Order: sequence, then C-alpha cells, then structure tokens
Amino acid sequence: MGYVVGNIYVITAVAVIGGALFGFDIASMSAILGTQQYKCFFNQTGRNSDGDCGGPTASTQGGISAAMPGGSFVGALISGFVTDYLGRKRAIQTGSIIWCIGSAIVCSSFSIGQLVAGRFINGLSVGILSAQVPVYVAELAQPSKRGQVVGAQQWAITWGILIMFYISYGSSFLTGPAAWRLPWGLQMVPAVFLFFMFFLLPESPRWLAKHDRWEEAHEVLALVHAKGDTSAPFVLTELQEIRDMVEFERRNVDASYLELFKGHMIYRTHIGMFTQIWSQLTGMNVMMLYITYVFGMAGLTGNANLVASSIQYVINVVMTVFALLFIDRWGRRTPLLVGSTLMMIFMFANGGIMKSYGKPAGPGGLNNVAEESWDLSAAPGAAKGVIACTYLFVASYAPTWGPVSWIYPPELFPLRLRGKAVALSTASNWIFNFALSYFVPPAFENIKWKTYLVFGVFCFAMTIHVYFCFPETAGKTLEEVETMFTTPGMRPWKTSVQFQHVRQLEQGAVPSEKLAHLQTETAGEKRGPAVSQVA
Repeated sequence: MGYVVGNIYVITAVAVIGGALFGFDIASMSAILGTQQYKCFFNQTGRNSDGDCGGPTASTQGGISAAMPGGSFVGALISGFVTDYLGRKRAIQTGSIIWCIGSAIVCSSFSIGQLVAGRFINGLSVGILSAQVPVYVAELAQPSKRGQVVGAQQWAITWGILIMFYISYGSSFLTGPAAWRLPWGLQMVPAVFLFFMFFLLPESPRWLAKHDRWEEAHEVLALVHAKGDTSAPFVLTELQEIRDMVEFERRNVDASYLELFKGHMIYRTHIGMFTQIWSQLTGMNVMMLYITYVFGMAGLTGNANLVASSIQYVINVVMTVFALLFIDRWGRRTPLLVGSTLMMIFMFANGGIMKSYGKPAGPGGLNNVAEESWDLSAAPGAAKGVIACTYLFVASYAPTWGPVSWIYPPELFPLRLRGKAVALSTASNWIFNFALSYFVPPAFENIKWKTYLVFGVFCFAMTIHVYFCFPETAGKTLEEVETMFTTPGMRPWKTSVQFQHVRQLEQGAVPSEKLAHLQTETAGEKRGPAVSQVA
C-alpha cells in the first residue's frame, strides 16, 4: 500500500493547508486593497486633493472580491463528482494544482479583467478544498477526535489569514506593483507543499470500502487508529459498521444530488446548507475582508489601520484554539447557540454606536476607504467602542461558528452521499460569500450603520433555527449519526453529547460476543464476498 503517515494529527496538519489557502486570499485582499500601489495600478476613480489614487469603484471592488467566492461556489459543486470518482486524496491534490494556476494569473495581472479571472480560478480551488478536506479528515479520524481535527480546518484558515496579512503588510512598503504581486505569488508555495505531501498520506477508508478495496480500507483503519494492529477491537468494530452501511446502501439506494432533496434526506440537507449559509450571514468574512473599511470609518489611517486590523486576526487564531481543545466535549449545538447570541449583541452594539455618535462622511468617503461612508473620527471614544465590539465579535465567532461550520456538515450524511452533500453545503457557503462580498461595499455607502443591524437580525434568526432544528452529533461514530437520523421521533433539542461513549468504544469496550465474532472473521472465517476481501 505504501502509506507512510498514520498519525491523525500529522494527516490533519497537512490536509488543512487547503483551508489556509482560503485564509491567504482573505488576508491578502484585505491588506492589499487599502494600499496606494494597488489603488493606483487599478485606479478608476482618479485622485483626491492630496494626490492619492481612489482605486477601483466600490462596485468594481465588490466584483473583484466576489470573483473568488463565485469560483468557490462552482468548485464546491463539482467537487462532489471529483471526490467520488478520484477519491478524497486526488481531489485535494487537484485543488492544489488549480490554486497554483490561479495564483500565477493573479500575481501577473495587468488589468482588472485578468485579476478577476485569476481570482475566479483560485476560487475553483478553494471550493474543492473547503468541501473535501473536512470530508477526508472526518472519515479518517477517531470519533472522539473528529471535531478537533476537522475543526483544525478553521484554525488553518485563521493562520492563513494572519500569516498572509503580515506578508502583505510587509510587501506594502515595496514600490509599484511588486507590493501586491509578491504576496499573491508567494501563496503558491503552500499549495505545492500540499500536493507533494499528499502522496505520503492514506486514502479515506470509507471511500476505499465504497469502491470494494476492503483490504486497503482495513489497513488504513489499523494504521490510523491502532498503529497498524489489524486485530484491534475498535478497528474491527468500525470496519464492520462501515461494511454494514455500504451493503445496506447498495441494496437500497443510489447516490445522486437529487436524492439529497428526497424524503427524510432533505431535512439533513437543509441543516448542512444552513450551517454554511448562517456562518456567512454572521458577517464574519465581511468583517475580515473589509476590516480596513470599518476601521477607516473609526478614524484609523495608513499603517495604524493595518496594524489594528491585524490584531483581530491574532484574536481569531488564539480563540480558535479553545474549540480545538474542547469542541468534542462541548458538542456542536451549544457553541452554535452561544456564538450566535454573542455575535448578535456585538452587531447591534456596533450599529447603535455608529448611529449615536457618527455622521455621513460625505463625497469621497473617509480616509478614501469607502465612498459616502460613515465618520466616527469626531468621537474617539465611540470609535474605540466600534473597534472593541469588532474584536469581541471575532472572539465570539472563532471558537463557535468558525470551526463548527466545517465540522458539522460531514457528520450529517451517509457515506454514499457524503461527498456530494458536503459539496452542496459548502457551495451554499460560497454563493452567500459571493453575494456578501459584492453587497458590503455598496451597503456601507447606502445604508451605512444599518449594515450592522442586518447582520444582527441574521444572528438572532440563526439562534432560533439552531435550537429547534440542529441535533447533536458529537460523541457518535458516523454510522451512529446515521442511525440517529433514521430513528422516528428524534427531537434536536433533546439530543446530547456522548463523549464517554465513543472513548469507551475506541478503547475496545464492545460486547465480548461481537468482538469474538469479528476476530474469528479476521483470522480467516469467511462470511460472504465483502468479508473475504477484508479477512
């Protein structure tokens, strides 16, 4: 088989580089769009009285920003077919190749059209990677660690944001187009590393089982869960659960996107899609991408604006650590409910502060960050309040909706549909990301402080939705989650975390007669064609 790496944490550390690429894009766009080098190269609005370039118009900048999530929407949708045909590994490697192509086009851009095209291609890559990295890691991880390692996708995004922001900030001191060509060129390096490192990682055992490669599936489970011991109790138990699920699915249904909208499956589909939709409607990515606009309205200019913006990226990285440490004990429902409630409070607070202490900036905007924006520079205390609420908002999102929005969808669906279902859920994320990227600059112009109220209302709505519709999936194997959804009368608000249950299962605490039966099969007793391939 030739697999070298079996440690789930090493596997995760490599795989989530795919998430870091999304972070690179957020940070580079956020840091670069406020620089004079970028504004002058792509200038459409002339110069102000100080001789500074105005850069692209608000609508054009919205289009440039939205090109990446637009491509990600398409990439996420096609990733379902790519991953089912090529496997999780090759799908991720394909995404890394596409990223390099897009980055090469972006960093060599000579026009807005080329920049938009390159960012759209980058988006195709991010769509594939953001959809399939969580699936890959979820299908490899032990149940008691699944939330932790899948949540590392979000942590990688935060690290990507932080690292690329400082690279872009350092590059801002260069003269001419090199100030933005350099960071957009350097972002190819992690994708190259991701591509080659994946040759050393195992394929998903569930994908292998689905394609009747049972011996390899058994070896991967043993490698990752028991240091190569193919007779370990948990390995045998999980293999049997996978076999039972594969055989059941083959007898009963075929896998297609259409099935996601049939019968009982539509309930899970709507939960998976809204997990990703709501994560966008929290306003977090808006805060990240256009943070220089927000702090510009608070009166910060130049390097002071960039440094203040970078602090929230540090907060994002640090606060996500709490989710990695505790998310499998906290579960999924509680972080979602707590996070949306806190974010609602801080959104409304920002809107109230801006309304009470600010005023329209007038033609030309404030500090040339947004035409007809909002001016808080005359009220330093209020400006600090907006900055503080923004930081607290990020601190609320980072350990809650940030990681859980990636953890939750792969847990909801059966094996036959998981690749396509997570692709559809992630595509929902990207189409709303696309819409918001395009909507926010004009929103700051036209409804100003009311933009915060819109997102505050969204946060209130998602709190109600989660409480009544989102069941708890933590503390269960992926096959047990399937059983939960097919049990009549399941009430989401009555489901709970079962962390100790899976810990006991991983330690071999299964019924002795079942374990003895599985060990006998592994020793050589045949029980049909599928089992003979595993034995």
